[in-house]
Amino acid sequence: MSPFTDPASEQSLERTALALKAGGFAVEILDDVAAARARVRELIPAGAAVFSSASETLRLSGIEDDISSSGRYDAVRPRVVAMDRATRADEIRRLTSCPDVVIGSVAAVTETGSLVAASGSGSQLPAYSGGAARAIWLVGAQKIVPDLATALRRVEEHALPLENARALAVYGVPSAVNRLLVLNAEPRPGRATVLLLREPAGF
Repeated sequence: MSPFTDPASEQSLERTALALKAGGFAVEILDDVAAARARVRELIPAGAAVFSSASETLRLSGIEDDISSSGRYDAVRPRVVAMDRATRADEIRRLTSCPDVVIGSVAAVTETGSLVAASGSGSQLPAYSGGAARAIWLVGAQKIVPDLATALRRVEEHALPLENARALAVYGVPSAVNRLLVLNAEPRPGRATVLLLREPAGF
C-alpha cells in the first residue's frame, strides 16, 4: 500500500464532504460501489442523455454497463464511439460537451474541497466544467488527499502510470496529462453531486 492507495479515514471523508458542500457540491458518503450503483440509478432520470466518461471506476463498478447497455438512458458514449471522427467531429464534440448528465470520476479530491480531473484528450472536461446540465462524480476513498499540491502529485505519480498502462493495452498508444481541470466550487445549486466511497475504487 502507498499514500495514494490507502483508503481515507472516516474523519478525512467527513472533512472532505464538509469542504465540498461549502463549495456548492452535493455530497453523499456511501459504503461501497454497490451502494453507489444503486444511488446513480436514483439520481439519473430515465431517458436522460448521459455521457459516461472513460473511467475505470465506472467500468469496474458496473455503472458504465448500466448506462450504456440497460436501455434506460440515451447513452452518449456508444453513439460517439460508432461515429467517424474524421467526418462527424463537430457532432461528437457537441454530444459530449453538453449532455443532460455527465458521470465519471476524478483523479483526486482534496480535503479542502477541490476536485482534480486529468485527461489525455480532454473530451470529458467541457461537460465536467459546466456544459452538462448535471454532473455526478464517483470517488473512491483512496483518492482523497490533503491539498492541491498532493492531488497533483497523485495525478503524476500514481494515476498516470496506471492509465498509461491501460491505454497501451486497450488502444496501443500511451496516455498523458495533456489537460487538467480543477473544480474549486459549483456555482449552480443542485448541478453537481459527489459520491464519496468508504472503500477504494478505480485508480
